[in-house]
Amino acid sequence: MTQPQEGPYCRGMVVVAHADDAEFSCSGTVAKWCKEGMEVVYVIVTDGSKGAEDRSITPERLAEIRRQEQINAGKILGLKEVVFLGYPDAYLQPTLEVRRDITREIRRHRPDILITLNPTRTLSSSFYMGHPDHFAAGEAALSAVFPAARDHLTFPELLAEGLEPHKVREVLVVGHDRPDKWIDVTSSLEVALKALMAHASQIGPEAAERMKAWRQEAGRGQGMQYAEAFKSILLS
Repeated sequence: MTQPQEGPYCRGMVVVAHADDAEFSCSGTVAKWCKEGMEVVYVIVTDGSKGAEDRSITPERLAEIRRQEQINAGKILGLKEVVFLGYPDAYLQPTLEVRRDITREIRRHRPDILITLNPTRTLSSSFYMGHPDHFAAGEAALSAVFPAARDHLTFPELLAEGLEPHKVREVLVVGHDRPDKWIDVTSSLEVALKALMAHASQIGPEAAERMKAWRQEAGRGQGMQYAEAFKSILLS
């Protein structure tokens, strides 16, 4: 039913709501993985069609811009592929359809380790309340990892597509208020910053400094100059 769960990780996946979510949250880790030879795939759940202050831009044009920005960022990081599921931005719900579509990508790409967003609104920050699409994407991704991707009787239509069940070995959740795993991204930070700056429609120059400050804070106390913090869930 599943492959043996042993040996080093060879394949990674990141499931997030929007283009730029991964660059803000875990691109140092992704850049490190890619440099070490891992195959990494991004799954972007929404079309990114709402995040703009420009009253003259259409949702369709914004979605096109953000899609290309994410592709460009992926090239900087060295991703194997970026998958766009295309659900409407700002309206995402953790429906069975979203879960099925993420399950499809897990079974297709068969990641050993998967990063996704925190599905819970913690209100631990004094400047960020959280985006409802983030919670929905995180919940759908975790539900896809377990049990949907693992069980052949769940979404049998995927078996008909030739997609066999797959068991992810570890999940890393970003934005958790009690992280228990820190990854040193000091050597990959500059690549991660370049990938972040590829999202020019969404960020300004100050974003790079915020990103560095967050990672510096995460590394403090861990013996790391810059780190990314996660809640780790081991499934094998």
